[in-house]
Amino acid sequence: MDKTPPPSLPAASIESLRASFAGRLITDPTDQEPFLIDWRRRYRGRALAVAMPDSVEDAAAVVRWCAERRVPIVPQGGNTGMSGAATPDDSGRAVVLSLAKLTKVRAIDTVNNSITVEAGCTLDSVREAAAAAGRLFPLSLPSGGSCTIGGNLSTNAGGTGVLRYGNTRELCLGLEVITAEGEVWNGLRGLRKDNTGYDLRDLYIGSEGTLGVITAATMKLYPQPAAQITAIAAVADPHAALKLLEMAQGKLGSSLTAFELISDLCLDLVARYFPDCQKPFREASPYVVLMETSDSESEAHANAGFESLMEAAIEAGVVTDAVVAQSLAQSQAMWKLREFISEAQSAEGKNIKHDISVPISDIGRFIEETNALVEKAFPGIRMVVFGHLGDGNLHYNVSPPVGRTGTEHEAWFLGLQPAINLMVHDAVAAANGSISAEHGLGQLRRDEAARYKSPVEKALMRRLKAAFDPLGIMNPGKVLSED
Repeated sequence: MDKTPPPSLPAASIESLRASFAGRLITDPTDQEPFLIDWRRRYRGRALAVAMPDSVEDAAAVVRWCAERRVPIVPQGGNTGMSGAATPDDSGRAVVLSLAKLTKVRAIDTVNNSITVEAGCTLDSVREAAAAAGRLFPLSLPSGGSCTIGGNLSTNAGGTGVLRYGNTRELCLGLEVITAEGEVWNGLRGLRKDNTGYDLRDLYIGSEGTLGVITAATMKLYPQPAAQITAIAAVADPHAALKLLEMAQGKLGSSLTAFELISDLCLDLVARYFPDCQKPFREASPYVVLMETSDSESEAHANAGFESLMEAAIEAGVVTDAVVAQSLAQSQAMWKLREFISEAQSAEGKNIKHDISVPISDIGRFIEETNALVEKAFPGIRMVVFGHLGDGNLHYNVSPPVGRTGTEHEAWFLGLQPAINLMVHDAVAAANGSISAEHGLGQLRRDEAARYKSPVEKALMRRLKAAFDPLGIMNPGKVLSED
């Protein structure tokens, strides 16, 4: 099928788009600005228009208009992505399809333990709706007030509860999707068992808008826990953290919901830029582990479990110090140490980010060997390592040497990025890991991912893309490289 780009569209054609749906159409470049730049301010594009439909039917009308004219479509939720997947290119040919107005909570079923919401609902609003019904929606991200369920599904977001509840994919029971032709597929069945053919839901989740537009989802809910307890433990190295994880899973079982590894440099950065956030221990420790348990019995039972774990870990020499939160305020203070790392690192200056995963058992060796490799190649470089140790996902970031600030030094540091990326990602590949654990490929990791995928895997992905999007209009330039 011919994929020749359309010529520039006349004003009359733009007016026909405006007339085709109910909602807002933004054509003024100044008003479009917030939709044309990504959250990290790394990518900036242009757009023919930004469409903000009032309903799913209106969103489908926008897609049909684009399909008829072969106009590229860039779906966008809260625009909080880390890989530039929701940012148009610089051609100015695309229509940005914002789902910000699709914010209905369509149904809550406390017997089926499910909630059906539209794609523009923010994550926090879904959590609040679930809580009002006496249920827990466990997906939790620092950007919960602005990221949307549609975006969470399009990138298969992870967060801090993956250890217990899984990624967004595992939390999704069904989807509603607009196809590349502008048809609406209603797969909102809310079933936990449905073995009637190809799983279309799983194909759309994580596809970053390149196969279709997710407009609604039925998500799993859980009973509210009787208690949630947080603790921080000091450990000498990631190997000790892994031993603690093994002990925690043995003693706490499935009640262990979060297990986060944080390096001392991360804590230093947070304390520097957020003075209200104090380091948890008087004596510095190379690493700390932040843990959370969700208990179905009582707060006393949860506290007893944590205290027993910490006593055993200290006695075994795995943990050097530990604190169990005794109040909600203490728990929130502990989580701020984790949640403010990215902001603190940004305040420190330019940094090189990696969102990677390796087999959990290999994390200690990976950090030890890759840190040494990068630090030897680039003396003075600082490794900012933190992440979801319980599911093997590390935010393996790099900051410049102390004192290397200013435009000239930033340019020097960012010039190292290709070499550092190659070094880190080659080490990930050697460990049978992934160069994108929860942020997606977007345009940031698109070409790098092609380097590590086999020809068979790349060919299969291209066949899927061609079958679902024969005109190539769904979020072009994302996920799949052009080669």
